[in-house]
Amino acid sequence: MSAGPNQPSPPNGKQRPALTTRQGHPVHDNQNLRTVGERGPATLENYHFLEKISHFDRERVPERVVHARGTTTFGYFEAYGKLGEEPIAEYTRAKLLQEAGKRTEVAVRFSTVAGGRDSSEAARDPRGFAVKFYTEDGNWDLVGNNLGVFFIRDAIKFPDFIHSQKPDPVSFEASVAQRAFDFFSQSPEAMQMVMLVFSPRGIPAGYRFMQGFGVNTYKWVNAEGATRLVKYHWLPKQGVKSWSAEDAAAMQAQELGCHTKDLFAAIERGEHPEWELCVQLMSDEDHPELEFDPLDDTKVWPEDAFPLQPIGRMVLDRNVSNFFAENEQIAFGTGVLVDGLDFSDDKMLVGRTFSYSDTQRHRVGTNYLQLPVNQAKNAKVSSNQRDGQMAYVVDDSGTDPSVNYEPSMLAGLREAEEPAHQDQGPTISGRLTRQRIPRTNDYQQPGERYLLSEPWERDDLVANLVDALSQCDRRIQERMVWHFFMCEDELGQRVGEGLGIGADEVRELPPLSSQTLSQDEQQRLENLGHNGPRDVEGKVMTHCVPNERVAASEGETVSVAAR
Repeated sequence: MSAGPNQPSPPNGKQRPALTTRQGHPVHDNQNLRTVGERGPATLENYHFLEKISHFDRERVPERVVHARGTTTFGYFEAYGKLGEEPIAEYTRAKLLQEAGKRTEVAVRFSTVAGGRDSSEAARDPRGFAVKFYTEDGNWDLVGNNLGVFFIRDAIKFPDFIHSQKPDPVSFEASVAQRAFDFFSQSPEAMQMVMLVFSPRGIPAGYRFMQGFGVNTYKWVNAEGATRLVKYHWLPKQGVKSWSAEDAAAMQAQELGCHTKDLFAAIERGEHPEWELCVQLMSDEDHPELEFDPLDDTKVWPEDAFPLQPIGRMVLDRNVSNFFAENEQIAFGTGVLVDGLDFSDDKMLVGRTFSYSDTQRHRVGTNYLQLPVNQAKNAKVSSNQRDGQMAYVVDDSGTDPSVNYEPSMLAGLREAEEPAHQDQGPTISGRLTRQRIPRTNDYQQPGERYLLSEPWERDDLVANLVDALSQCDRRIQERMVWHFFMCEDELGQRVGEGLGIGADEVRELPPLSSQTLSQDEQQRLENLGHNGPRDVEGKVMTHCVPNERVAASEGETVSVAAR
């Protein structure tokens, strides 16, 4: 086979490097086992073969329980240095954001959530959007998704939610709508995410054409210790583009890894995708005046009240050099923050912060942070953490490596300089308890989102919900129609018509035992099916960004006007 037009001719004969074992021993024969005679039994001291086959047996690490299918690429983040017309230092002391034009290396992993490592990227599923910033203060991981909210608000429900999305543990039948909607029917906080996943935005036309969100609420901290709540948004300069179920099926018939292929090819062509990073800020308080809890990750912050403010841009311009080393082994965690960025009391964030890093230690190994793709490559690492499986670097521990502890009067490491302030954020008090947050308000935003969606998105959403719920038991169908009527009359009516279930047939269903309806929600229940459309005049929500339908089966884009 001849070299391609852009490939150099391979070296011939002795110009090539000689094959060796991992021990550096030259391999003189890579075709034959060592045997007693040409046809005789293999000998036990076949060191080259034993090393080669035993390594082959271990070439795969356990795949991720979630986000197994994905791809990694590299680039840079460029800060604007301002928030509106003010220096960003007024809001955060994070160094990577301070100077206009300052660039920070990034690694980004896009992924699906529920499918396995070799599953289809054209499946209906949320997409992971994880960014690792290699800053001078150490790494910062911003780990989120493409839809802005999540299905649950309390981390204790995460294993249950994921189990409901995975194959049946007895038959191993995959994509069973009955399992998913059984969980959703008992989890009203999932309604907004259900609205998004079953809309066209649940199948983006490619990783290049989707938004990204931090999902959880974080905090910014300035030099004086003043804190603000913050939400992160990535807006694609390429625009938002989605597939319908038919478009996705046509693509899936041709290519399972369609999104990875598209992103890789675009970067190789020099078409480097770009996103603008925007934030929403809110004072660090409980905000009882709002209709939702700002720490609830099943809710968005309306942009008419909390406008997006750009703080930088990200450009992806380099593909991986080895898929396994830089994609399978890259590890993210929501607890990986740098100075000037901090945690909020978001219940899901606390759970994710433990779970993500715990997963990496199990999946990749105790020393996963020593792998090149995970190292804090632009910061000096000095710690007393030692040994463990597959340790191949010893962290700097000062002038005397014998002192691997702190404090010491002999040598070793010292504590870093403290910030100028000792305390930050509001005072928190309360009794130990196990309770939901008081402001659940699970139906208002899903109803508003339905009305603010583009007409083709509403049509597609209804068709997808009817198709999926048609595979479920009648009692699951009825409860879901009840939820949809609680969100918005038109949505409940259209899905109900598709299933043959009217408002009168679900009107007498009581609220779930886990629900405490507000006065407004109780009023909607009493008028189920006769509430009229919600008022969305002047409302701007996260997904008011125009969405284009890409007809994958025809290879063309169907432009849809913005609402």
